[in-house]
Amino acid sequence: MALRDLFQSGRGELRPTDTLNRAGGTAYRLSPKEALAQLATTSCLGGAFYSSAESQLIEVIERTRTLDDRYIAQVAIYARESGRMKDLPALLCALLASRGSELLSNVFPRVIDNPRQLRTFVQIVRSGVTGRRSFGSRPKRLITEWLESRSDAQLVRGSHGQSPSLADIVKMVHPKPPSESRAALYSFLIGGTPDVAALPDLARELAEFRAGERTELPDVPLPLLAGFELTPEHWTDIARRAPYQTTRMQLNSFLRHGVFDDSEMVERIAARLVDRDGIAKSGVQPYQILVGLQSVADEMPPLIRRALEDALEIAVENVPAWPGRVAVCVDVSGSMEMPMTGSRGGGTSVVRCVDVAALITATVLRRCPDAEIVPFDSGVRRVRLRARDSIATTAERLAALCGGATNCSAALKRLNERKSRADLVVFVSDNQSWVDARPGESATMQAWSKYRQRVSNARLVCLDLQPYTDAPVFDREDIRNLGGFSDAVFSRIDEFARSEGTASGWVKLIEALEV
Repeated sequence: MALRDLFQSGRGELRPTDTLNRAGGTAYRLSPKEALAQLATTSCLGGAFYSSAESQLIEVIERTRTLDDRYIAQVAIYARESGRMKDLPALLCALLASRGSELLSNVFPRVIDNPRQLRTFVQIVRSGVTGRRSFGSRPKRLITEWLESRSDAQLVRGSHGQSPSLADIVKMVHPKPPSESRAALYSFLIGGTPDVAALPDLARELAEFRAGERTELPDVPLPLLAGFELTPEHWTDIARRAPYQTTRMQLNSFLRHGVFDDSEMVERIAARLVDRDGIAKSGVQPYQILVGLQSVADEMPPLIRRALEDALEIAVENVPAWPGRVAVCVDVSGSMEMPMTGSRGGGTSVVRCVDVAALITATVLRRCPDAEIVPFDSGVRRVRLRARDSIATTAERLAALCGGATNCSAALKRLNERKSRADLVVFVSDNQSWVDARPGESATMQAWSKYRQRVSNARLVCLDLQPYTDAPVFDREDIRNLGGFSDAVFSRIDEFARSEGTASGWVKLIEALEV
């Protein structure tokens, strides 16, 4: 009988755990390449439940010491373009700059793709944390080319933000203006006194508005108008022409300043929120719309609130319906109460890890109505879900369960007890399981082996939402560890679920990127 347990058919590779996770449980250490990918797609350099912002920064820098420039460049591109991350891709670019890597020239335009990214890159380099404080010739040239490649209007609209500001960057690199109007614009940006007549149109309109010579609002982002007394008519004008992301983020401001006193504006903004083209072009992530839902004031017009709920449904319309039978094990333990993007002082997100985990689970239930949903903390929690409920409602019910310790194997044990036949089992967690700690093979691997005895073609995905570099399972033909919380993770899981034989791992996918 003992031999039958040890050498069961389809058991797969047997491997003892080789590290302790941040919660003190036994776990498997991710390889250096897997670890960097995990950090780059989950860390926002904010305090997590089991790690500080400083420890994450140190770990990223240490991980890159043993990796070559090409892979670091590929991770930076993947994290920015697929993971939609901000700070970590910029940090990886700064690390490439400190190495003097020629690959920086290829990576820079793809990662430093807006003014915020540029300011983050410059801030990181100037801090000296990557090993040097000066730019060097290549980074300085790339920054200059970035400035030269932007239109006058793009530079004006991107000139808000501090530490450093765009003006600070212009002063650092001293770009040579190719025209009189660009020379006037650079002078305007750094606080000089250029000839207003020589300024490009948008800069001139902003200068005139600031000087009180113009009452009509220039078409610039709201932060550039900070400090000026705006009338209700100004706020209505801002709301009327705001792009999707600004609209989503400023709903409460519009409410406070009387924009929604006009029923026509309520209808206009509600229509914008559910516009499919606008959602697609903005690149808004489903969890960001959830932020909007959770943040709106109680007095918000019901039509706006319903529009946000509908926008959430639209944002996940392109999520694939995974093949076969599906089970989702969603972590609702206490550590999942941390802010999704980490504790960041005044910039801390209201959305918690459990909210995003619940949102992912609710999305799967919408696309796969027969999916088994297993919420767990130290044990399995009970919840009644209906596939026809809105994604927002389902996510809210799951998130309401949050609390308790973490026991990943409990969810698999429950599937075994139910004799589940799911072809794909997906964990959404921070993977810091500790209640089930044991020597030798992890309890989660042991439970998965028993599951595979019954469903020999089943596959397991562990999606980690947080910047930790260990997991309760290790990658093999039937198991995949992934990290991140952008909508791209649905496609990665779909590729793994549909692949035949040995699927390309996460690292292989990143290594296939052109640099």
